Amino acid sequence: MELVVRKIDLVRELQFFQQIVERKNTIPILANVLIEATSDEMVLLATDLEVTLRSRTQAAVTRHGAVTLPAKKLYEIVRALPDGDVRLEADRNQQNVKVTGGQFSSKMPTLPREDFPTVTEPPDTPAITLSRVVLREMIEKTQFAITGEDTRYYLNGALFVLKPTQMTLVATDGHRLAIVTATREGQATDDEKPILPRKALAELGRLLADGEGDIAFQHGENHLFFQVGNRLLMSRMIDGQFPAYEKVIPKGNDKHLEFERDRLISAVRRVSLLSNERSRALKFVVQAGTVEVTSSSPEFGEAHEPLAVDYSGPSLTTCFNAQYVIDFLNAVNSDVVSLDLKDEVSQAVLKPVSVEGYDYTYVIMPMRV
Repeated sequence: MELVVRKIDLVRELQFFQQIVERKNTIPILANVLIEATSDEMVLLATDLEVTLRSRTQAAVTRHGAVTLPAKKLYEIVRALPDGDVRLEADRNQQNVKVTGGQFSSKMPTLPREDFPTVTEPPDTPAITLSRVVLREMIEKTQFAITGEDTRYYLNGALFVLKPTQMTLVATDGHRLAIVTATREGQATDDEKPILPRKALAELGRLLADGEGDIAFQHGENHLFFQVGNRLLMSRMIDGQFPAYEKVIPKGNDKHLEFERDRLISAVRRVSLLSNERSRALKFVVQAGTVEVTSSSPEFGEAHEPLAVDYSGPSLTTCFNAQYVIDFLNAVNSDVVSLDLKDEVSQAVLKPVSVEGYDYTYVIMPMRV
């Protein structure tokens, strides 16, 4: 294998593989990226056996072939090279690859191409077109609510509900639930409800942030496929039954409050500085015309900040995890957000106000402290 590729192109592609490859694993080949040289392009492939990424970029190929190289070290080397072309040249036995750029020259050992796992290819069924912009926004509004440690493996991902005229993304960690629904146009499809793993969703979000244009989606027997420009993300689905999220959304919250988003997030951030570092508990003391955000901890003391609201209902006090509130406020673009309450112990509902294009609901469980 021998090829020449622009440094800017190779660095751009390699950076997307850094979170795919495993830093610590018992299978050394999974730390490598497979590089294949075809007639006029180089194909990069990496996998952790659950999430796989393949990308293509133009290259001047002198000799066809395929090798595997350590993904992280190759990225560090190429990123450090001077601007211009990078040459990759494998020796006759494909055991070492010379990486050169400018006056720099290096030689890196390979692992056998035959040891690299075989990946599942997309099905022959027609792909479904999805809006890049809309899907990216949906991911940003839900991925933080996915649990990272729950033994209930079906919560370690987001439910992707695809219907003929709309799509929904749902994530929950058992203490909060984020659900966003957007309309979609394009070919009709049967209802689909796969669970996309946390890591795959994060990688998809990164891919969607680079480039323009719609993307293509395919649902295989056990895998999901997202074609994003010249990159194909393949992910194994989580096999499990996602909770009935519709039943979690309360219907009887009759106490409605509205806040300026910037004012609320500033107050929450300030007051939470003196909250208990473990629980991050933050109280909302609701009274006619005002909501006082308070926190206290034995180590640091206490903090209070009042917020004026248009409210004349009964008083109540409820408590939330400060980080859960901040996550929601960071995800919304609306200038005004609403908080709907029922009582001190029932789920609360946070929503953006006057935002077109999608329906976003955030359900948060109160804390008992």
